[in-house]
Amino acid sequence: MKYYIIAGEASGDLHAGNLIKFLRKKDPEATFRAWGGERMQNEGATIVKHYRDLAFMGFVEVLLNLRTILKNISFCKKDIEEFNPDTIIFIDYPGFNLRIAEWAKEKGYKTIYYISPQIWAWKQSRVHKIKKCIDHMYVILPFEKDFYGKFDYDVTFVGHPLLDAVEQYQEEKPKFETFCEQNDLPDKPIISLLPGSRKQEIKSVLPIMLKLKDQYPDYQFIIAGAPSQSPEFYEPFTRKKGVNVLYGKTYELLQQSRAALVTSGTATLETALFDVPQVVCYKGSSISYWIARSLIKVNYISLVNLIMDEEIVKELIQSDLNTKKLKSELDSILTGVGRAKMLDNYIKLRKKLGGTGASENVATQVLKTL
Repeated sequence: MKYYIIAGEASGDLHAGNLIKFLRKKDPEATFRAWGGERMQNEGATIVKHYRDLAFMGFVEVLLNLRTILKNISFCKKDIEEFNPDTIIFIDYPGFNLRIAEWAKEKGYKTIYYISPQIWAWKQSRVHKIKKCIDHMYVILPFEKDFYGKFDYDVTFVGHPLLDAVEQYQEEKPKFETFCEQNDLPDKPIISLLPGSRKQEIKSVLPIMLKLKDQYPDYQFIIAGAPSQSPEFYEPFTRKKGVNVLYGKTYELLQQSRAALVTSGTATLETALFDVPQVVCYKGSSISYWIARSLIKVNYISLVNLIMDEEIVKELIQSDLNTKKLKSELDSILTGVGRAKMLDNYIKLRKKLGGTGASENVATQVLKTL
């Protein structure tokens, strides 16, 4: 089989990489052509475009880069026709993927969506386009099946692939002292900083996170460097603070962390599955946030709270993301009742997500479908 897979972000690259691994086990002669990153490439996919060249965040940034986005859409259609795949698999990334999916369906290609766009949060009208142009949808959040059911669209819940990814790392967890020695770090408890993968979001939240460092002399602050960013990009942030950056080791870092400050997104769920108490941080441009706030139909911005349908991790958004409030929330999860309560809620979160095996489940379903 020939598979064309489109993932536009780091999290999509992770999940698509795991999917390719299991598809290859079941279909050893398969060929994969993809938009994605290193994880997909490591599993044998030929990468057409890297996701770091596709990540435009917020309404304003999309408008400023509209010409580039339209060129990418045109190029993608041409590349698909030349490759002529047996199926196209879309991974999240709705603004781009739904445009391609609509065109692909008209051209007669088999269309599969794995990891639904968050249309339950906003732009719910997109469900009609999905029904029209997607042959099969595989969802990873338990409430998504009910959401699509309201629109008379039958989707398959396969479990969350992060459960598999995290479990694999936990099996090989080194001792804390060994981790520090291997990465040339002092022997102090770690507060990890996960400020996101896009330049824009990192510039917005990382300076605020770093302001806390001097107030916690008994801890070391370590930044999880995004694979899509260079060391030079982080240098202005870390030069004065003397903070270390670890690249490509986010899971290893979370394994060893006492607490974390995390930008909203998939990272909030990853942090929870590693049992690391966290504070969720978000700060965008005023215009983008105002537009989003007027359109979004959910009560929370972190996946953890959305899945649990209650605030089990504190979300500091826009003006609430300041040094005083961030310190107060961090203090509450480092020790005591606040920490114990959050860890207890993480156990409930795991149960709600179902068991492991999502990536293999999807691979089985895809081959059955084709």
